[in-house]
Amino acid sequence: MPAADSDADENPYLRNPSTEFDPVDDLTEAEVREQVELLREAIREHDRRYYVENDPLIADRTYDALFERLQVLESAFDCSHPDSPTRSVGGEPIEAFETVDHEAPMLSIDQSGEEADVREFDERVRREVGAVDYVCEPKFDGVSMEFVYEDGSLQRAVTRGDGREGDDVTQNARTIGSVPQKLHGDYPDFLVVRGEVFMPKDAFQEHNRERIERGEDPFANPRNATAGTIRQLDPEIVAERPLDVFYFDVLAASELEDSHREELERFPEFGLRVTDHVEIVDDIDDAIAYRDRMLEARDDLNYEIDGTVIKVDDRDAREELGRTARHDRYAFAYKFPARAEVTPIADVAVQIGRTGRVTPVALLEPVDVGGVTVSRASLHNPEEIAEKNVDIGDTVRVQRAGDVIPYVEEVIEKGAENEPESHYELPDHCPVCDSAIERDGPMAFCTGGLACDAQLRRSIEYYASDGGLDLEGLGEQSVRQLVDAGLVESIADLYELEREDLTTLEGWGETSAENLLSEIDASREPPLADFLSALGIPHVGPTTARELAREFGTFEAVREAAEDDPAALEGVDDVGETVAETIHEFFASEANAAAVADILAHVSPQETVLESGGDELDGLTFVFTGSLADVTRSEAQETVEAHGANATGSVSGNTDYLIVGENPGATKREDAEENDVPIIDEGEFRELLAERGIDLGS
Repeated sequence: MPAADSDADENPYLRNPSTEFDPVDDLTEAEVREQVELLREAIREHDRRYYVENDPLIADRTYDALFERLQVLESAFDCSHPDSPTRSVGGEPIEAFETVDHEAPMLSIDQSGEEADVREFDERVRREVGAVDYVCEPKFDGVSMEFVYEDGSLQRAVTRGDGREGDDVTQNARTIGSVPQKLHGDYPDFLVVRGEVFMPKDAFQEHNRERIERGEDPFANPRNATAGTIRQLDPEIVAERPLDVFYFDVLAASELEDSHREELERFPEFGLRVTDHVEIVDDIDDAIAYRDRMLEARDDLNYEIDGTVIKVDDRDAREELGRTARHDRYAFAYKFPARAEVTPIADVAVQIGRTGRVTPVALLEPVDVGGVTVSRASLHNPEEIAEKNVDIGDTVRVQRAGDVIPYVEEVIEKGAENEPESHYELPDHCPVCDSAIERDGPMAFCTGGLACDAQLRRSIEYYASDGGLDLEGLGEQSVRQLVDAGLVESIADLYELEREDLTTLEGWGETSAENLLSEIDASREPPLADFLSALGIPHVGPTTARELAREFGTFEAVREAAEDDPAALEGVDDVGETVAETIHEFFASEANAAAVADILAHVSPQETVLESGGDELDGLTFVFTGSLADVTRSEAQETVEAHGANATGSVSGNTDYLIVGENPGATKREDAEENDVPIIDEGEFRELLAERGIDLGS
């Protein structure tokens, strides 16, 4: 996680920033300097997340507001600095590729969503160089790149990077069908062009649907999908993804045309694709009218645009206008307003959870919701789809509840091809394993169990998580690698892994392989409560698993009760009729029974022996969050319970202490602060026990 993320609570412009600013005249010099430094720090981090990590924290419009605020403050108080984001393009090349210098600077474009700013640009241009023609083009929302051709052959393709140097991604670019390896026609001996790599919208939605159905996180928008693809280390992966390119500028050439329009006219002769939506105008009113027409047409295009670009046509006039450290002064981007909350459903994907639950997910035309760009929204379950009458093609209102996945609130307009009462129907079979999908009340479930790859991946992830056996080094990415490589087809296969299996995978070395194997080997005799929780039995988390372990003592006793006498489970704390029935169904499943048997061939859960250590903690209630350094959470919970305390899974007004370990969850801490519950770390917890003569162990 980036270091700057840890400062999110201290810098108000990192996460969910407000763009309502105090008037500049109301600020003191000290307040200005503080705000300027916070904005610079935040914008640098947003640049890094956007350009390098491809994982933006905020929507583009929010970023623009922060950037504009910084520009205003620096101008009003004359406090600009060479290192300020306003003086550079931003975004450093990642280390995985060779860094190379650009043949010519790849500067950004001055931009605004206000018509007055566009007219001010025009007034400055005409004041400095006189009457001009403008070339109007769509402002593509993709990844800008430099393509270098020598003697007509593609020599190099480089990402924009920081505007002066970027990543050499030539091998990846060669896999894109619209990137000619050899130019056609009467081309210059040396030609450097700027293009925008993008993923078509229909291909983006299809790609996201496939990712969701494979159990992977979808991309936020087509630009992120493009950026994530072009920086893949394996060109074969790039070749499998549907990227495209529009070319729109000459950066350098052995022979230059007199005007931009002539350059664009010659591009197709060379085999370089240009957009059909280019217009030449002779006044700013026509340029503004062009932008308004493109705003109306944007939803009909099969690629994302977020505005239009107005460029001076004549090359001599361009040179006379010059450039700043950040942008060329001959061009201006007239931005579109962000789509807010209302957007069409382009497709619906089916997501399979760890327990087999089927969740339909609406794939949206990217939309701004509360300052965050979203491209998917939960439809929750088949019953809710029917109630809201939601179908593919409908225009819907999207809302966010906290930080969870956005959801479809209501249908605003039915799709043109949809009947008034039509709604989306789930498929009959799982898109991952082709097992039947069955309804259970308002919910739907894949019947494939652990034989379903989607459930398998999530089951392995959960087995290794903090709520399971806490196997460090076995997260979402590494589990996906193991499953995709065919090395793991069940949880039990983890215990068959060898060092040579791991070191053949990308990103794995001898040390990381040995560390994971050591973690797995150390989990062969887990506490019973941890093992029960790790199995991923629906409704059986760490707290319920601990109560089952305390009640039955051994795994065999738990399984026997679940199979033969589920009513016996109902006497356990946290286990009612519904949970007991769920546990019974888990063990009754042939697929689950076989998977558990395979695991038990490698794992021997420890018997839970309750020893009363006294009543030193009688009447106290503890809640734990995060990982403890020297003992498991289950062991800590058993220790306090053995000495008369209660250990519960959630914080309430009756909680006496919240013990916080490494990587704690935010919810429990927030609940503790709300209820004035003392929050202590592991060291303070040990001191509290020691004061009462209790040794936590190590």
